[in-house]
Amino acid sequence: MLRRSAPRQGDMERTLIVGLGNPGKKYSRTRHNVGTDAIEVLAKRLGVSLKVGRDRAQIAETRINGHAVVLAIPTTYMNDSGEAVGPLARRYKIEDPANIIVVHDELDLEPGILRLKVGGGLAGHNGLKSISAHLHTDDYVRVRIGVGKPSSKDVGADHVLSSIPPAERRILDVSVEVAVDAIESIISGGIAAAMQDFNGR
Repeated sequence: MLRRSAPRQGDMERTLIVGLGNPGKKYSRTRHNVGTDAIEVLAKRLGVSLKVGRDRAQIAETRINGHAVVLAIPTTYMNDSGEAVGPLARRYKIEDPANIIVVHDELDLEPGILRLKVGGGLAGHNGLKSISAHLHTDDYVRVRIGVGKPSSKDVGADHVLSSIPPAERRILDVSVEVAVDAIESIISGGIAAAMQDFNGR
C-alpha cells in the first residue's frame, strides 16, 4: 500500500505520469486512447523518447520545470493498466499517491471538456479499477479527458474503441493539448491551483 511519507534521504522524489489506452495500431487515435495521446504529446514537448522498460510500459525519465518525472504508457491492455502502474510506483519509490497522475478518457464529460480531480469514484473505468487494485488506493490524481457518452450502454465498447469522426477528433486533439498544459501546471504549481485554473474552463 502506498504511504504518505517524506522520501528517504538519497531518494529523488519523482512524479509518475501515466497515459491510459490500448496497445497496437488498431486502437491508435480512438477515444479510449486519449490518455496515451497526451503522454506522446508531452514527450514530444519535452524532447524525450519513450522506450519499452521492464515494467510493462514505455517510459521516459525527464524533468518538467526542474521537477523529476517519469512518463509512462502501459503496454498492457487498458483493463490491466495496474499491472504496469503498480510495479512502476514501487520501482521509482513513489509512496505518496499525490505523486501519480493518470490521464484517461471520461465518458461522463462531453468531448472538449477536461477536468482534474484527486481520488474519488472510478466511474466504472476498468483502467482506473485495475490501478486502484494494484496501488491499494484511489487517491492518485486524475486528468479526465471527455469523450462523451454513447447512445446506449450496449454500445459503450464500440464508442470508445471505434474510429472517430474527423470533426470530433479535432476537438479531442485540442483537449489532449490542454491536458498536457494541465499536467505541466500540476507539476509546477500543485494540483489545487491547477484545478482552480482548468476546472473552470
